[in-house]
Amino acid sequence: MGYELIITEKPQAAKKIAEALADSKAKKESHNKVPYYTLRHNGNSIVVGCAVGHLFTVAEKNKGKWHYPVFDVEWVPSSKTNKGAAYITKYLNTLKKLSKGADTFTVACDFDIEGEVIGYNVIRFICKEKDAQRMKFSTLTKNELIDSYEHKLKHLEWGQANAGVTRHELDWYYGINLSRALTLAVKTTGMFKILSSGRVQGPALKIIVEKEKIIQKFKPEPFWQIELDGKIQTNKITAMHKEDKFWDKEKANAVMKTTEGHDGKLSKIDKREFSQKTPFPFDLTTLQTEAYRSLHIQPKKTLEFAQELYIAGLISYPRTSSQKLPPTIGYEKILKKLANQHFYKELAGKLLTKGNLKPSEGKKEDPAHPAIYPTGNISDIDGQKAKIYDLIVRRFLATFADVSKRETITFTIDINSEEFMSKGTRTVIPGWQEYYGSHVKIEEQTMPDVKEGDNFKVKKITMHDKETQPPNRYSPASIIKALEKRGLGTKSTRAAIVDSLFQRGYVHETSIQATALGIHVCDTLNKYCPQILDVDLTKLFEELMEEIRENKKTPEQVLEQARSKLKTILEGFKENEKKIGKELADSLKNTRNVLNHVGKCPTCKDGDLEIRKGKYGQFIACNKYPDCKTTFKLPTGGKFKVQKEVCKECGYPTIMIFKGKKPQKLCINDDCPSKKIADPKAAKEIEEFENGKKEKLCPKCKEPLLLRKSIYGQFFGCSKFPKCRYTERIEDNGNGKKDDTDKK
Repeated sequence: MGYELIITEKPQAAKKIAEALADSKAKKESHNKVPYYTLRHNGNSIVVGCAVGHLFTVAEKNKGKWHYPVFDVEWVPSSKTNKGAAYITKYLNTLKKLSKGADTFTVACDFDIEGEVIGYNVIRFICKEKDAQRMKFSTLTKNELIDSYEHKLKHLEWGQANAGVTRHELDWYYGINLSRALTLAVKTTGMFKILSSGRVQGPALKIIVEKEKIIQKFKPEPFWQIELDGKIQTNKITAMHKEDKFWDKEKANAVMKTTEGHDGKLSKIDKREFSQKTPFPFDLTTLQTEAYRSLHIQPKKTLEFAQELYIAGLISYPRTSSQKLPPTIGYEKILKKLANQHFYKELAGKLLTKGNLKPSEGKKEDPAHPAIYPTGNISDIDGQKAKIYDLIVRRFLATFADVSKRETITFTIDINSEEFMSKGTRTVIPGWQEYYGSHVKIEEQTMPDVKEGDNFKVKKITMHDKETQPPNRYSPASIIKALEKRGLGTKSTRAAIVDSLFQRGYVHETSIQATALGIHVCDTLNKYCPQILDVDLTKLFEELMEEIRENKKTPEQVLEQARSKLKTILEGFKENEKKIGKELADSLKNTRNVLNHVGKCPTCKDGDLEIRKGKYGQFIACNKYPDCKTTFKLPTGGKFKVQKEVCKECGYPTIMIFKGKKPQKLCINDDCPSKKIADPKAAKEIEEFENGKKEKLCPKCKEPLLLRKSIYGQFFGCSKFPKCRYTERIEDNGNGKKDDTDKK
């Protein structure tokens, strides 16, 4: 007699499902250290096995010499194309073993396009089945998992499966062909550099580059503002002229002349009360943008933390586009659970007394999942993950609260017939703000209790010279919002797309700035094959894949359209391959020179210091070699970014080293005074060591230690290096610094 095999997306999900369905207790077993669970549910035998994300990926069918276009693809185990995915083989083999004894199959992966693809690939490639039953759930809570199992679908969600498989193949078509085209174009110049583009990556880069060009072309315009400082009774008041910005300096000067030497009076008090709407529940994009605004957590990390909270059963599925909370999730039940948590006891209790619980909702919907909400379950979490959890809980609570009431009071101050305005806004009734807590970031300014006609004593009137500012660059959160607005990518992929632009060196900085390379790549593609960057074309394919999900289009129809479009694009590219290659190669050389230029050589004064690669890694050297043999060591295994400022202690260039958890800005000069040991005890030990009065032996090989220098400062290192790589930090309690020596 066979059993039912339930397939989950991750090991933690397998554990949760097994524990929920087991009549008594699920038995944990393993194969090649991969866990699976055996149990009985209503007397029936069930085995719960797990994948570990995508076990299969798209690859070129007949791999050979690089060429394009190529459309002949197949699905293969991910370990065949990615050495870093070798660990998935044991999961694949375990599922293969478990499938042999099964006579019924159920997919219990995340209910979205990616989850459907993971489950479908396991069913067709490992279990050798054409279809399976499907569980659908939004939280990994016991009751919902049992209900999902009892009411499971009889078939896979074929719309999701077909759309997902099509997306993977479509993205492969674009990614491989465009990246190969770019790389081979550069190769025609005799230079080799891997460049990449993709179906969404190209348009995303174009959006950032267009903003950068607007900023670069921006010409500031001068304007003037007039500020008034003074008192009404004992209350200090600051006000601005009602004109706000004066574009004509003569007009501003006339106001200054008119008001000079005059006091005034409070001619008018205007009060206006308004409501602030209750916020909507979180979809993934608003969670990412709000976490960045309130907590300064990067969107990619927010998704990681939210996924971990979901797997732990603390929140609902985070990869959702919905801003709606259906009554079926059980508002009262969740609030009662939250009332058992210390931080939310009082707030949840207040809401439970309201009677009619109805959340504020937005327009966005998702057919697969509701908006993100807490389950009410409790678990030990800390750090940034706990902050994300608090944000989700408080947003959930706030959606049930009343609107907040705010009041703006505006003073009009008359100084010799010139009017100045002073304004303050305060919260009158907190409403939902009380529930949102520290995540409410609004300015509170209470105006003093005065009355119309009160005298205003002028302290000073100041005219400020100002200039208009260029538009702000995209932040990691606002670029995701911009991609969503244009229909580019999916809720799950947008953060990764932006990350890939950073990895390729097309953009940099927290305030996202297109690099010279990113601008050049974009300009070159726009010049010779603009369709690669076409936002509308990318959006069209997103819409076509949605039609696949809704069973209005077939995968082959969409893929054929993509192949046809790509062939046309790549034919145009091929015609201009050498021109494109030359322009890209020139840009790469210029970018490399800029990134590797450290500063003027302090020895010969004529040469420039550059970062170079040698047999033992990267180092800094003068470009006047062999006439000037000045060099500086760099630690191995790190990334470096040249800094514009020089060291305040010795005047040598500085670099930022990205190695370990936090980047460090350091002077390249090993003998810089800033690296001297200030702690008297440590300094005395070094002096005795240098004078031969003291000896230290390597604890590993018992050979003498030597005093060495690095970019981080002084440290002890084994005299038998490189055979023995022992190093010992020197504690410097005098200046609070610790040497972080290069672990070679």
